[in-house]
Amino acid sequence: MFHRFLVLSLVLMYCNMTEAQKIPTIYEEENVPKYTLPDPLIAEDGTPIKTAKQWINQRRPEILKIFEEQVYGRAPEFKGEIQFKVLEEDKNALGGKAIRKQVKVQLTNKADGPSMELLIYSPKNAKGPVPTFLTLNFYGNHTIHTDPAIHLSESWVRNNSAKGTKDNRATEKSRGASAERWPVERILERGFAIVAIYYGDIDPDFDDDFQNGVHPHYLSEGQKKPGPDQWGSISAWAWGLSRAMDYLEKDSLVDPNRVAVMGHSRLGKTSIWAGAQDTRFKVTICNNSGCGGAALNRRRFGESVRRINTSFPHWFCDNYVQYNDNEGDLAVDQHMLVSLIAPRAILICSAEEDRWADPKGEFLSAFHADSVYRLLGVEGIAAKEMPGLDQPVMSPIGYKIRPGKHNVLASDWEVYMDFANKHFTK
Repeated sequence: MFHRFLVLSLVLMYCNMTEAQKIPTIYEEENVPKYTLPDPLIAEDGTPIKTAKQWINQRRPEILKIFEEQVYGRAPEFKGEIQFKVLEEDKNALGGKAIRKQVKVQLTNKADGPSMELLIYSPKNAKGPVPTFLTLNFYGNHTIHTDPAIHLSESWVRNNSAKGTKDNRATEKSRGASAERWPVERILERGFAIVAIYYGDIDPDFDDDFQNGVHPHYLSEGQKKPGPDQWGSISAWAWGLSRAMDYLEKDSLVDPNRVAVMGHSRLGKTSIWAGAQDTRFKVTICNNSGCGGAALNRRRFGESVRRINTSFPHWFCDNYVQYNDNEGDLAVDQHMLVSLIAPRAILICSAEEDRWADPKGEFLSAFHADSVYRLLGVEGIAAKEMPGLDQPVMSPIGYKIRPGKHNVLASDWEVYMDFANKHFTK
């Protein structure tokens, strides 16, 4: 049954990608359509939002509901205590630099239900709970480091010969295949723990009408798939990050009041949605998140709503399709997603050559969320125009653009850690 769904999904994916290639792409500012952004400080009934109380009690819930029902899809409430099992622990890992844990976390209240595996590295000589980066990865926890003790993922993995995956399964060749994106020793050296989770444990990243991963375990009786306003894959991955946070609140290695959620590309979209919903994340970092992440939808620059819904129909809820080439009818745009994180800190990161992700549109989201932060009594973004390359803005709404392409670099992590340190201390 699984293989039949897989073949069907790959056929559909190919058809979707072929159709997506026919959609024109805007890469010049002169071709960006004229647009008007909705004001995050004007309520749906027209009431101006002038106080923090109005924001908290009226406007924030309105905006959150629109994103839930029209963009990402509502995730189910998780009921009961999180169930977990420590599968492995080494207090002298990485040559004595780290404590390593591998923890199985159940995603339902049933022991035989789906689960995700957390890989935790924490500084060996820390004197107490430490600040922590919570991250999702694309090819399995074993790809972030060459450490032979990391469990090979047993979940479905996208085939990629460079990453050592074959027949949608991890192999020993894939161990450490993405290590250049994860400077684990440097993160530990600077006093942080890092928690890695393979996003495919939560929901495999292909369109099979939500018959795998966590989705079928939360359907109502008689329901065949999520409804048009219910969770797509990005919402499921974000929900999984919150379940990981449920566990981290119980782990003595981690300071639960200093957890930063970080993601790149589609997982940058995921991190910003997780940070918008779950106020336990004190810092949110999204890298090259683009359309459906930090970039303004109404600009249609690079990847558009129509293009992303055509190529990846499982990422968002079905209601989002009605805004293909119709972004102006959506009552929110991505600056309002940033505003949901206020007054907590968010760092939005772009790359100069990653025009697909619309760096200017990512900056503009940061800029237009500023008013909400200031209403809540904190500085928003300390920049009135887009900064130059490698000139990070480190205010509560932070922004950085660097030279290069769509990727995560070791130098990016230095900025992430500087930003987290600055805002964890407040």
